[in-house]
Amino acid sequence: MQIALIGFSKSGKTTIFNALTGQHAEVSAFAVGKGQTHRAVVEVPDERVEILANQFESKKIVHAAIDYLDPVGIRRDQAGQGEGLGDEMLHTIANSDALVAVVRDFEDESGVDRDPEGDFETIVLELILSDLKKVDSRLDRIESQVQRIGGADKLRLQHEVNVLRRLKEALESERPIRNLVFDSEETRVLRSFQFLTSKSLLVVINTGEGDSSTDLQNRLREQAVQKMGEVAAPHFITLSGQTEMEIAQLDPEERDAFLEEYGITEPGASRMIQLSYEALGLMSFLTVGPTEAHAWTIPIGTRAVEAAGAIHSDLERGFIRAQAINYKDLLEAKTFPEAKKRGVLRLEGKEYIVQDGDVIEIMFSV
Repeated sequence: MQIALIGFSKSGKTTIFNALTGQHAEVSAFAVGKGQTHRAVVEVPDERVEILANQFESKKIVHAAIDYLDPVGIRRDQAGQGEGLGDEMLHTIANSDALVAVVRDFEDESGVDRDPEGDFETIVLELILSDLKKVDSRLDRIESQVQRIGGADKLRLQHEVNVLRRLKEALESERPIRNLVFDSEETRVLRSFQFLTSKSLLVVINTGEGDSSTDLQNRLREQAVQKMGEVAAPHFITLSGQTEMEIAQLDPEERDAFLEEYGITEPGASRMIQLSYEALGLMSFLTVGPTEAHAWTIPIGTRAVEAAGAIHSDLERGFIRAQAINYKDLLEAKTFPEAKKRGVLRLEGKEYIVQDGDVIEIMFSV
């Protein structure tokens, strides 16, 4: 899973990146314009993997992971006109599975006005205008071609034109592409475009130390739902970036003591991961043996044969059946033979819908 952070300069975007990753990326190295993209891979906390590894004496533990990207900031002087993201940022975030918009809700000495509502609206508008520009460009190229050709090529291009016109209508009404529902053929047409408003969007309200933006979060979400609908509206979370960064950069023992002292039940980085899984509709299944215990991330609703492909393409290609058991049932049984004896170890076919926490072994032949 790859997640890219976007936001204006002085929004605390890189501070949030450090909070989510435990890194020490420098903010001043690239405020806007050309500069490096910070990148970090973060393990997804899942105690189930470690418990299974201990029970089965696995030599290796492999957690699921999130790849966080922190590209250059949005150009405030060009924002709202479809130019704020810039080619460099667009190139960086195009392949991301989700976008995290960081909006600033704290005072500092930067001279930049505190306007989280305005920043949020402008970021959403920039994403919409970027997609609209891409749609218009493609339509300009192919609408005239449709008139000059015939046969299967004409039908294919006409279908694409119809899809793009539908997108154009939505975007011109300032509705994101994820607001629309597509059939499988339409989805195939859209896949190569990497539209930004088709991606899941999460919004981090970055507050000052000790501040709370609950009212602002509720207000922004209500406005987003009214405009985009419940399904397409972004997911919101409030974090104190500076505090969370300090927590993330502590040693584990110091971190636990800090959380206990200040009554923090869960660090922001963990809450962000949970929200990301929810926004993207993801879950994890597990594999375990003497070699390794491994968590695998898949979309909710994934069939067993597709889950096999997440492990290795050969397993999907030669899939015969899956041996599956609920994580808790395996812990109680302690071993696979005992689980089989109890009748909680199941044999499932290709169409079985994998459940969160399933422990699976794939039988295959290639």
